[in-house]
Parts: sequence; structure tokens; C-alpha cells
Amino acid sequence: MSRFAEVVDRLSAVIASRAGGDVAASWSARLIAEPSLAAKKLGEEALELALAAVQADRPAIVGESADVIYHFLALLAATGVSLNEVAEELARREARSGLAEKAARPG
Repeated sequence: MSRFAEVVDRLSAVIASRAGGDVAASWSARLIAEPSLAAKKLGEEALELALAAVQADRPAIVGESADVIYHFLALLAATGVSLNEVAEELARREARSGLAEKAARPG
């Protein structure tokens, strides 16, 4: 297992352990209790990451990427979606080019 996968697995477990916790004492507990807040925070962090990338600010890209990953994991926990479900969807898409996959989407 890669270092990244190990860290993400641990972080995901920590976030999941906060479910039902005191929202005044745990940011993760609050995000899980309020899926719309988790979604909003993920969007904010994604925008900050995109801006850092446009500015080619490597330290900011690293930091904002960590924020995006944390808030992504919190959103999954808040919505009851597992990393395995996301991995299955990624695996399903592996056999297609990105352009073909996008063209096959409804709408």
C-alpha cells in the first residue's frame, strides 16, 4: 500500500470515528452532522486549490490538496458513501478514455 493510501485510510477512520460526536468539540463531527456544510467546505477548498494551481504556488497546492482530501472524506462520511464505492466507480471507468466516459454521461 502506498504512503498516500495509508494516510487516507487512517484519516478516513478518524473522521468516521467522530460521527455522532460533540459538534462543538469536533470539526469532523460537525461536518458529518451537516452534509451541506461538508459540501460547502469541499467546494471552498477546491476553489482555493484551483487558484493555487493557477498561481503555480507549490506550497499552497500541497496544503490546499490536503484540505480538499480531508473535506472530501468528511463529505463521504456525511453522506454514507464509502471509499470502496468511489474506488469501484474509478475502476469501472479505467477501461474508457476520459473523453468517451464524459460523452457517455446522461445530459
